[in-house]
Amino acid sequence: MSRALPKYNKRRVVLIGGAAAVALSGAVIAGSALAGTPDKSSGTSNARTLAASPGTITCPDVASQLPAIPASAQAEVERNLTLLQTQIQEANKRLVDTVGQGGPNFVNNAILGPLKDKRVATVNRIATAIGRTAAKPTGLDALAPCTLNASGTGTNTGSGTATGAASATPSTAATQQQSTGSTGTSTGSSAAGTITCPDVASQLPAIPASAQAEVDRNLALLQTQIGEANNRLQTTVGQGGPNFVNNAILGPLADKRKSTIDRIAIAIGRTSAKPTGLDSLAACTLTK
Repeated sequence: MSRALPKYNKRRVVLIGGAAAVALSGAVIAGSALAGTPDKSSGTSNARTLAASPGTITCPDVASQLPAIPASAQAEVERNLTLLQTQIQEANKRLVDTVGQGGPNFVNNAILGPLKDKRVATVNRIATAIGRTAAKPTGLDALAPCTLNASGTGTNTGSGTATGAASATPSTAATQQQSTGSTGTSTGSSAAGTITCPDVASQLPAIPASAQAEVDRNLALLQTQIGEANNRLQTTVGQGGPNFVNNAILGPLADKRKSTIDRIAIAIGRTSAKPTGLDSLAACTLTK
């Protein structure tokens, strides 16, 4: 007697290409994320798995490496930090759209190389804008090259960096830890330490086209907020008591991030399921 074979539920494989933001906090820019989705046949939530991920592109965070920005240069600097995040998102999208194309050097020649050139030009515009009324920062070109995180767990954060454990490093890692897949960090090198924040871009579900622009703006703003907080950290060394950083920098930063993250969730929720639990990404920490 023949026996019926058991049926198995299929898991859908979904790759969500970079989002992002801004920049802008190092920036972060888009990234790619894996989101869970309920299995209709079983009524339970099954995590989507990535069978063959092309990986994600992670870039050093620019915002956290900038000196104090003169008021006259603020708008131009912010525009270019946002552009850095857009460039990362576009490169991650091209990475996804061209899977399987070209030879072994395709990604380096067709994606990472052009991205580096764009970032060099954008970073130079930032340095020039600051240099008009203050000391022009040097060495920012070193932040232009990006890398491919072949594991697909990297995160792009704003102008961000993605670093192994922190990657796209933008949010958080070399980072906003710039992106460790799920956490990013903005880091600057200083005795005062650096402020690192969880990466938001990598935790977002698929973003409706109608919400993309608003989400990108707010991701860029998250990166800007981290850059401003790190700048304040450097300029207030030695001020206040033992709780100064928590009360004057980390606390206000968490409040700003919560409001910005809420706007991202609301934007997505207008035409899709509103993501929940993102508030847990608002709090940042000081790394010495």
